[in-house]
Amino acid sequence: MSGAALGLEIVFVFFLALFLLHRYGDFKKQHRLVIIATLLAWYLCFLIVFILPLDVSTTIYNRCKLAVNSSPAETNGSYVTLAPSKQKCFKPWSYIPNGIMPIFWRVVYWTSQFLTWILLPFMQSYARSGGFSITGKIKTALIENAIYYGTYLLIFGAFLIYVAVNPNFNLQWNQLQTIGIAAANTWGLFLLVLLLGYGLVEIPRSHWNGAKRGYLLMKTYFKAAKLMTEKADAEENLEDIMEEVRKVSESIKYNHPLRKCVDTILKKCPTEYQERMGRNMDDYEDFDERQNSYPSEKSLVKLHKQVIYSVQRHRRTQVQWQILLEQAFYLEDVAKNETSATRQFVHTFHSQEPENKIIQYFYTPTVEWYWECLLRPWFYRVLAVVLATFSVIVVWSECTFFSTNPVLSLFAVFIQLAEKTYNYIYIEMACFLTIFFLSICVYSTVFRIRVFNYYYLASHHQTDAYSLLFSGMLFCRLTPPLCLNFLGLTHMDATISHKNTQPTAYTSIMGSMKVLSFIADGFYIYYPMLVVILCIATYFSLGTRCLNLLGFQQFMGDSEMTSDLIDEGKELIRREKRKRQRQEEGENRRREWKERYGNRDDSTRNRAVHTDQKESSFSETNANRPLSKYTRSNGRTERDRIELLQDAEPLDFNADSINDDPLESDSGR
Repeated sequence: MSGAALGLEIVFVFFLALFLLHRYGDFKKQHRLVIIATLLAWYLCFLIVFILPLDVSTTIYNRCKLAVNSSPAETNGSYVTLAPSKQKCFKPWSYIPNGIMPIFWRVVYWTSQFLTWILLPFMQSYARSGGFSITGKIKTALIENAIYYGTYLLIFGAFLIYVAVNPNFNLQWNQLQTIGIAAANTWGLFLLVLLLGYGLVEIPRSHWNGAKRGYLLMKTYFKAAKLMTEKADAEENLEDIMEEVRKVSESIKYNHPLRKCVDTILKKCPTEYQERMGRNMDDYEDFDERQNSYPSEKSLVKLHKQVIYSVQRHRRTQVQWQILLEQAFYLEDVAKNETSATRQFVHTFHSQEPENKIIQYFYTPTVEWYWECLLRPWFYRVLAVVLATFSVIVVWSECTFFSTNPVLSLFAVFIQLAEKTYNYIYIEMACFLTIFFLSICVYSTVFRIRVFNYYYLASHHQTDAYSLLFSGMLFCRLTPPLCLNFLGLTHMDATISHKNTQPTAYTSIMGSMKVLSFIADGFYIYYPMLVVILCIATYFSLGTRCLNLLGFQQFMGDSEMTSDLIDEGKELIRREKRKRQRQEEGENRRREWKERYGNRDDSTRNRAVHTDQKESSFSETNANRPLSKYTRSNGRTERDRIELLQDAEPLDFNADSINDDPLESDSGR
């Protein structure tokens, strides 16, 4: 089993990252390099979280083996061994052989750092660039990232000068490497505590509110009102951009040097706008026949960038509106079915997507009623209590993990109790649950936050390339300090425990932070205590209230603006529901008509075809007869037919004169 657990987790984490990326990204429309870079960033970060518990159990086994093979007075290199255990050390099922983990962590860590500090920022600027050539996009990306990279060099230079001036340090390559790692982890820890303080409170509260049907429905109405405003703004913005594209397309003709750039812009426009512009364009007119002022290539680059952004935003709001409608309809159905005497869940509208037959067989209307109306609220309440308990333990441990005698961090207490009995399964499960909960609190906040319209992770394949790359950058910057914080909470980091025991392979890659004592003994220990203040601020919704005062409407129960938006959203949902009902009624009537009169229409159609065949054969047999004999009768038949057709048309009583015989004007002509 050596290395088997590592291989299984590597494969599992890859498919997990691929599944999440497929949910938020669009493999068909987005560039392959964007998909590959984002997938690699997410994969490496998730991999660190899943593999770190195996590193902890392997380290504990190595400590046990070192203690058994040594006497209490002996030393092994730079490590002072513990007293030999009375029982034999059992190798864990997930044991990883020596030498594998250091190489693994070195490759994963430095690859993720290369992605987050160099490659992904460059690809962000490249993806948002409106250039028409690869060279132009690269040039734009380099110019935009010049300030970005210069800031990092300035910070690294400040650390470098501090170490060079201090006479206690001799600059070596390992120390320079440690300074770079410390600078990156300091930036990540600063952002980590902010996101963690929000997630520790918001995740349990969101699950507790998820058990309140009325709360969810009111919040959905509120979201509908806000999304309708954003949707209308996106449509108006798209119309304005398309109008500019139309003017440019009409001014730059087929033989203009910049016509290729215009064609590239037109390909990014929606199909209906492309067809509309294609009808109004005259390609036979030369561009030099008129003395017009033509746009420059720089203005076309700017227009191209605006088209990409406006089309993506318009498409995203359209999809989100349909998803929100389905959610609102479903919550209204749940509210109606709670008082159902038959205990059968009845949907107002049938699902537009085909359901799985296996799910239909087990998830019957009765099972759905019991789950949605009875079990689900209680399940969410119990889950919220469990998550709130975890949050309290995390906050307590963040404030006390620096205390080693006595050990106050609850996570360190759990790990040390399991270490005494060498229960590796318990150690791995405790480590995994701890770091998994911390990751959920941090990563879920990354998925929830929205920086205006520049960064927004939208599900159902509606996230743009810029937001995907930005999320990969955040994950790569937050994961290493998150893992170091976890090792500090469990006292597996020698810097926190102040013991000369064998460190984990992950800690050995990070290097000794004692090179920068004010960071190792100050910032890393006392800054995480700020999470208490952030949790209190999140509990009382101070950030939400501040945003509401600044004009960003937030969902607040005691606000008049919130109640007005709820009423507006309720009316919008009611209007869309009536529209959907009329559409379904029309489809049902057409279906019933086809089922009732379909066979009769087919027989009538066959009879008409047979009659036409007879008439055609009769006309063929009489084609050679003289036509003068039937001239008057044919004209009379034609006259009768025209009279019948004219009678069927509505009369215009506003005309100047009305003729009794509609053929008089024809005969006069």
